[in-house]
Amino acid sequence: MFPTKKFFLLGILQVLFAATAFSENEVFIPVTTANNALVFKVDNNHKLRQCYYGDKLNPSDYPSIQVSTADAFPTFGTSNINEAALRAVHADGNTSTELIFDSYTTEKAGDGVELTTITLKDTFFPFLVKLCFKAYQKDNVIEQWSEIRHTEKKPVMLYNFASSHLFFSDNNYYLTQFFGNWAEEMKMEEVKLTRGQKVIESKLGVRTNSFAHACFYLSLNGQAQENAGKVIGGTLAWPGTWNLTFDVDQLNNLHMISGINPYASQYSLKPNTVFKTPSFLYTYSSEGTGNVSRNFHRWAKQYGIYRGDKTRTTLLNNWEATYFNFNEEVLSNIIKDASNMGFELFLLDDGWFGDKHPRNDDTQGLGDWMVNKKKLPNGLGYLVNEATKNKIKFGIWLEPEMVNPKSELYEKHPDWVIGQPNRPLDLQRNQLILDLSNPKVQEYVYSVIDKTLSENPGIAYIKWDCNRYITNSGSYFESPQNQSHLFIDYVHGFFTVLDKVRAKYKNVSMMLCSGGGGRIDYATLPYFDEFWISDNTDALDRIFIQWGTTQFFPAMALASHVSACPNGITGRTIPLKFRFDVAMSAKLGMDLQPKDMSPEDKEFSKKAIQEYYGIRGIVQFGDLYRLLSPYTNTRTALMYVAENKNEAVVFTYLLKKTITGNTQPLILNGLDPQKTYTVTEINKDPKSYSWFSPLDGKTFTGEFLMKYGLRFTMYNEYDSKIIKLTSK
Repeated sequence: MFPTKKFFLLGILQVLFAATAFSENEVFIPVTTANNALVFKVDNNHKLRQCYYGDKLNPSDYPSIQVSTADAFPTFGTSNINEAALRAVHADGNTSTELIFDSYTTEKAGDGVELTTITLKDTFFPFLVKLCFKAYQKDNVIEQWSEIRHTEKKPVMLYNFASSHLFFSDNNYYLTQFFGNWAEEMKMEEVKLTRGQKVIESKLGVRTNSFAHACFYLSLNGQAQENAGKVIGGTLAWPGTWNLTFDVDQLNNLHMISGINPYASQYSLKPNTVFKTPSFLYTYSSEGTGNVSRNFHRWAKQYGIYRGDKTRTTLLNNWEATYFNFNEEVLSNIIKDASNMGFELFLLDDGWFGDKHPRNDDTQGLGDWMVNKKKLPNGLGYLVNEATKNKIKFGIWLEPEMVNPKSELYEKHPDWVIGQPNRPLDLQRNQLILDLSNPKVQEYVYSVIDKTLSENPGIAYIKWDCNRYITNSGSYFESPQNQSHLFIDYVHGFFTVLDKVRAKYKNVSMMLCSGGGGRIDYATLPYFDEFWISDNTDALDRIFIQWGTTQFFPAMALASHVSACPNGITGRTIPLKFRFDVAMSAKLGMDLQPKDMSPEDKEFSKKAIQEYYGIRGIVQFGDLYRLLSPYTNTRTALMYVAENKNEAVVFTYLLKKTITGNTQPLILNGLDPQKTYTVTEINKDPKSYSWFSPLDGKTFTGEFLMKYGLRFTMYNEYDSKIIKLTSK
């Protein structure tokens, strides 16, 4: 039966009354950055309400914001009928939690960083929740998390424990999500949110970004645009299981909840113990998604990535040249080649270890981190010295969290792996995961890093890999009643190891790899200098993979390598210049081996590496502006602009051949309209005619380039251009 018109109108009046009939002396709590404001108020029932999130207002206007009906941190078991941010069963079996406002503090938490802490308390139980907000003023990023604590006599069981709840009341909502699989990471797709829930989540435990990524755009009142429109960008800083829930309620309001995925993860919280949730990072822009990306990139270089102020090195990896089949002579020659090409570091990949079970393929040896003397009779130190003689640095591949059943480690400690008793082993890539909830395992994993680096002090770089996710999710360390703690305690154990590594080895660079981009997040990246987003180095695919990745993560840390052709994954053959031009738009590296190149290609590559050094500072430290999306154009383009706007570099690629030629203008962005810029094509292909030639060396004002743009035809599939702009 449908409600009558009379009762429907009565319901609307009740909602309006609820939104306005509060005391005139409410407590209001603004969390502000340079351009954004998140405002809370306390109603006359002592409930904390989120009232506003958007462009920053005049402080005198905050008291005029109406108190909303949006509970700042909705709980289960009382009046809330929407998704709960918190669900707990108290020691006496009571399933309800009713939180009211207790107090708040605001304090300085660093240069340009302000911490606001709002304390909520249960109306009956000695149970507290702190909502914590770090506001990064210059970058317009808010970092939010919750802290749950109680003093009940017995443990409280937590079933839902969100990091944040955000509330929006607009006409419509468009969500851009990021997803993929191995070798096709960070695809983008936008959908309109309709009534009900849209849930994006991971239940994988480890390598949890393998199929979906915990970041999103939320566009209000229309589809997301690059340079216009109201949009929120958010990402969860957590390498474990995660959940993003978007719930459009019966009044077309949107409730957005982020945090650890509660699936199979109920947590028994002891008295006087703090359960701290992961940080949810978000920013608001009224100028489209491009501004959201730049907010995150600027924030990341100072707070989100290890040594974000340091230039990233170029490297040559041996993997595609040798796979597991190498010896000292082969590697010594590759080191010499790397030096002669102009690279700064040589990386030795998988296959250098194992004694009883030598690592000659991926079926054995993982976990036994002693040098394979048959391959390397003089140890790693010999190769480190070879690199030093050739005036480059040396790096090493490790996968310390993993073990092959065919290994000495597993033979000694079968109870150190994640698995279920009375169940067969479930292998991925012939390997199992070590249980980092176990302190003994944590110590072992740390010892792997410590022993490798302390015995070979010249090692300057570690590629830290992680090639599978959790199945058979049982722990031989956790108690029977706390098996559901595994997904959370594993992450805490992982961070314990990383804390010890970074405390001792501050100057060793580390790459975060996880079978590609399976573990890219802002809780893990503060320990790592860079990340490997995909095992797929096909330049055409990489355009899309890197386009999605750089929506939230800066190109300075995105390792992008030139590989052999046909490509080992896709089988596609792409010109060498195109491969270099794509890799140079991020952090350049190479798997293609100099010994396999023609003299002509080798000479081109050496020059390209030197060209990269000329623009590296702009790419790694400049602001990113996306000009033409590969999702909607046959030609794509992006550019980086130096902070002082004196230099910029434009990358453009033709994805599909056009018979009459692609004449899309490149309308540039981010320049100083008052400055004049000389445009110069770099990394030229000496064998091909360039339609850019009539513009090459010409000078234009920034205003002209941002209104009229650069106009030249591109004809051929895999045509590409790198254009440097220099202000006089």
